[in-house]
Amino acid sequence: MKSITYDEIVEQVAKICQEANFDLGQDVVEAFQNALKNEQSETGKDILEQLIQNADIAKSERVPMCQDTGVSVFIVEMGQECHISGGSIYDAINEGVRKGYEDGYLRHSIVDHPITREKSKGYNTPSIIHLEMIPGDELIIHMSAKGGGSENMSSLKMLKPSDGLEGIKKYIIDTVAQAGPNACPPLVVGVGIGGNFERCAYLAKKSLFRPIGHRSERPELAQLENELMEEINKLGIGPQGMGGNTTAIDVKIEIEPCHIAALPVAINLNCHASRHKEVRL
Repeated sequence: MKSITYDEIVEQVAKICQEANFDLGQDVVEAFQNALKNEQSETGKDILEQLIQNADIAKSERVPMCQDTGVSVFIVEMGQECHISGGSIYDAINEGVRKGYEDGYLRHSIVDHPITREKSKGYNTPSIIHLEMIPGDELIIHMSAKGGGSENMSSLKMLKPSDGLEGIKKYIIDTVAQAGPNACPPLVVGVGIGGNFERCAYLAKKSLFRPIGHRSERPELAQLENELMEEINKLGIGPQGMGGNTTAIDVKIEIEPCHIAALPVAINLNCHASRHKEVRL
C-alpha cells in the first residue's frame, strides 16, 4: 500500500493549476501552427499568429494566457493500493486549487450560489472532481482550467435511436454553428455518446483531456472525428469568429453502452485555450 500525504497533493495541484494557465500545451501550439499553414483567410492567419504569440508571452512572463482562468476540473485516477494520509483527496485538491490560484494571481471565478451570485469564500473553489478507481498504487491527477464562455455554448440532447448517425452529426454541427464566435474558436469539440443523461456529459468532458490529434482507438469513431472536423471547418466561422476555415482544431468522441430506448449525446466545447496538465504521484 502506497501512502501519499495530503500536503504533497496540495503542493502538486497548486503547481499544475498555475502551469495550466501559464504554459499552453505543445499539442495545442502545434495545432495552431498547422492551422496557420492551411488557413485561407488573412484575418484568420493574423489571429492564429496572435494566439501563438499570446501563448509565448504567457509562458515567458508567467501570466495567464486568458483573463478567464476557468473552473478547475479534475479527473483523478486513484489506485486501489493508494492511501491518502492526513486528509481526504477532495479537500487536498481544493486546497491546492485555492493556493495555486491565489498565489499565482489567477482570477477567482466561482460563486457559491448560482441564483443569488454570492461569491465563493474559497478562492476559485470548489473545483469539479471526478474520481476513477484503477488497479495499482499510482495516483494520477488530470487538471483542466475550463473557461466559462465555451462551457456556456455546450449542449446535451436526448436523441431518439431512430435519429441514428446522421442525427448525431447534425446535432454536433448545429451546436458549433449556433455557438459561432461565442465559444472563442478555434475550438476543441468534445462529444459524449451513450450512457445516460449525466454520463454522456461526463464522457464529453473526459474526451477533452485527450491530447490534440489523438484519435479514438475505435476505427469507426476515429473516422467520424475526422469527418466532423472537415464539416465543422466548412462552416466558415474561423478563428475568433472572424471568418476562415479553422473553426475547430480537433474533435474527440467517447462512447458507452446505453438503454435500448435512448441515444444521449453531449457536446462540450473548449475554446482555443485548451488548458490541461497532469501529475503522477
